Amino acid sequence: MKSYIIFLYFKYLLSSLFIFIGLIWLSQILRIIDTQFSISNQIIDILIATILVLPSFVVPLMPFLIIISSFFLSEKLYKTNESTIISQYLNNHEKYKISIILSTFILIIYLLNSEYFSVNLYKNYKIKELEIRNNLKLGSPSKNEFHIDDIISIFFENQDKDTFYDVEALIYIDKRFIKSKYAELEIAKESFNIVFFDGDQLILNKNEKSKTSFEKFTYVLKDKKLEKLLIDKDHLNTFELLNSNKVEFKTHGHNKIFQLFFLIYIFLISNSIVLFRKKTQTFYLKFIFLFFTCIIIYLINSYLVYLINRNSISSYWIYYLINFISLILFSISTQKLFK
Repeated sequence: MKSYIIFLYFKYLLSSLFIFIGLIWLSQILRIIDTQFSISNQIIDILIATILVLPSFVVPLMPFLIIISSFFLSEKLYKTNESTIISQYLNNHEKYKISIILSTFILIIYLLNSEYFSVNLYKNYKIKELEIRNNLKLGSPSKNEFHIDDIISIFFENQDKDTFYDVEALIYIDKRFIKSKYAELEIAKESFNIVFFDGDQLILNKNEKSKTSFEKFTYVLKDKKLEKLLIDKDHLNTFELLNSNKVEFKTHGHNKIFQLFFLIYIFLISNSIVLFRKKTQTFYLKFIFLFFTCIIIYLINSYLVYLINRNSISSYWIYYLINFISLILFSISTQKLFK
């Protein structure tokens, strides 16, 4: 019976997780895509990149996922009369054992994701996203043609990723015509370059009229600035955040510590509703109250984080004190409601 309850709990938890993650995945795909460019050559990279960022969204969503999965589990047990069977075969001591086992699994999964998986995958995601955004700035080749705004047009016979063969190019600003064996897109430190190899160029502008041959010619796209990778707080685990010199990073580290305690709080209450549910009309009210409690605590915590980052709160002890006082007040209200 104990293993059956544990199995059902994780079943509903994973179901809720997949639904939320699916919606987040779609929103991330839409966020990255810039509709003014053709993305036919980038869509696979976008799908892969957005998968990498999903674990980082699980961390703040975990309390809500627990509430939702607990609700559906309780409904399932109650409607099939399995809750009555549980009450007959499991005493309170065994119910507490189930709660401890579930909470241990949840905390292990949460910590592994929060401190390892989400951090490392987020790093890879930001690199991939940066690469995609930089590529989208240039656009995508189509039908053996590559047009970058009104700067340059490239016509080619064959393509292998960022290398084009049998190239003819028109550079509009310089009134320059180039013909070369092949050309490569190059990402420099601060700009995009197009490097032509083994070719000729014809220049016909008011300053110069000439025809020359070259082994290598690099054209710098000056108007296309390269987006740089910036380290943000999601790149670091809690220990690294707490040891950071940046106030925003250090505050996020303390925020992650509080989120862990808050997760335990939500889990214990929602789990007690499932395991100790009675036939009462206040069941739905309990979960609604718990859900809005979660939102209010998040809002209070977010405002405190905002105040600390603005130096309006001088100590992290005050941050923890206000947050835990809020939890205690809601716990008292919860106990009165759940009687």
